[in-house]
Amino acid sequence: MQMPLTKAEQAAELAERNKPSKNQLKKIRKDEKKKRKKAIKQGKRKGRKLPKKTASFNSLKQINLDAAGLDIGAFEIYACVPEGRDKKNVQIYKTFTADLNDLADWLGQCGIKTVAMESTGVYWIPIYEILDNRGFDVNLINARQIKNVPGKKTDIIDCQWIQQLHTYGLLSSSFRPEEDMCALRSLVRQREMLVKYRSFHIQHIQKNMEMMNIKLCSVLKDITGKTGMNIIRAIVNGERDTVKLAQFRDPRCFSSEDEIAKSLEGNYKSEHLFGLKQALQLYDDYTGHVNSCDLEIERNYSAFKIRKGDSDLAPLPKKPIKSKKNKPHFDLRSDLYQVCGVDLTMIDGIDVLTAQKVISEIGLDMGKWETVKHFASWLGLCPCNKVSGGRVLGKGSKKVANRASLALRVAARSLHGSKSALGAFYRRMRAKHGPMKANLAAAHKMARIIYFMMKRKTPYEDPGEKYYQKKYKNRVLKNLKAKAASMGFNLEPIEA
Repeated sequence: MQMPLTKAEQAAELAERNKPSKNQLKKIRKDEKKKRKKAIKQGKRKGRKLPKKTASFNSLKQINLDAAGLDIGAFEIYACVPEGRDKKNVQIYKTFTADLNDLADWLGQCGIKTVAMESTGVYWIPIYEILDNRGFDVNLINARQIKNVPGKKTDIIDCQWIQQLHTYGLLSSSFRPEEDMCALRSLVRQREMLVKYRSFHIQHIQKNMEMMNIKLCSVLKDITGKTGMNIIRAIVNGERDTVKLAQFRDPRCFSSEDEIAKSLEGNYKSEHLFGLKQALQLYDDYTGHVNSCDLEIERNYSAFKIRKGDSDLAPLPKKPIKSKKNKPHFDLRSDLYQVCGVDLTMIDGIDVLTAQKVISEIGLDMGKWETVKHFASWLGLCPCNKVSGGRVLGKGSKKVANRASLALRVAARSLHGSKSALGAFYRRMRAKHGPMKANLAAAHKMARIIYFMMKRKTPYEDPGEKYYQKKYKNRVLKNLKAKAASMGFNLEPIEA
């Protein structure tokens, strides 16, 4: 007698009978493939959600009717105005000052109100300043926005293409701070260049000493310190007695006089001494130029304070300041505090030179950026993911040539040993993602702090390393409890 089948056996037998054949399976898979392709084409892929905010594109309208486009070169400038404003809507001008004034007159006669130009090297600066002083709305455009010119590329087509894009409002102007801040920015960049060139001559000093087998770099941490410079100047002046040279040792130097005297025994050849002398003279020349630049920067800050007038600021908070080699020869921290209204050096990792560099690049008005996210995007300190067809084609931050962003990235590297909340954040991100992403994340956090300090004029108070670690621990526990509860468990602490 045959035993009756169980429900499971009956279901298995039914499934075996209804099992599709190989041809039917091929057809099913083919239909599914067609559906997926159709869904991807229509942007309705399964599992994808539309963003909360979607871009709305209306039909193109001419926004800037009185717009002109300029293609700038080293010797000629090609200018294009709307048709009907003159006999020829494209004119060519030389780059002499008289010709630039003629260009401004011609644009005024054509009824132009706004001008767009490509940022080509430094050639755009003279014409930008002349047109800005004449009252034109001058827009400096990034070359990435206008590089795809249709058809054969010529200077005439370039200026016409710029004028056409600007007419339809398709070009966004690059950020440029106020005129006073631009002057300070030029001086800060000049000082940075002088310090950079001076460092080359320090290397030349080291090279000539190594060729004479004078191992001063092996016993001194920095040869441009008080001990090193006194010894080098004495050598250039003709002193060869190593014992006398070692007596220039500063009491704070770690190496003894015997070690220094031993390192100064070498082959004092005339050609190497001549190279050492010239390198030292160039080092002193650049040091003098750096001091002159500091005086000019100090006068610039004085003019800023006069224009701002008297402001009721709280006394400058006390902070231990570490001595730096390239520090300015005036009270830069006090000047920055009076100009900005807040003390940016209270942020861990930011010293007076970093704060000056950032302020000279971004200006004092944070209203230029709509939100802090726009500010971080302009600095290139936020993710810039490229997505197409539901797939991420590229990750990482936007590549920008931004000096303020570079200054913040360099400042973020000094947080690895900081006993602050930013230091704890940097170390956690470094352990999780590595040093590169940790620098980016810490620089992004510093940029957000600077934005809100400048916008709200509120001082920064560091909550401390312990506060950050406690806050992070509570956040992790909260997430673990929520995850355990979703799985039907209860998370309880272990009793002591």
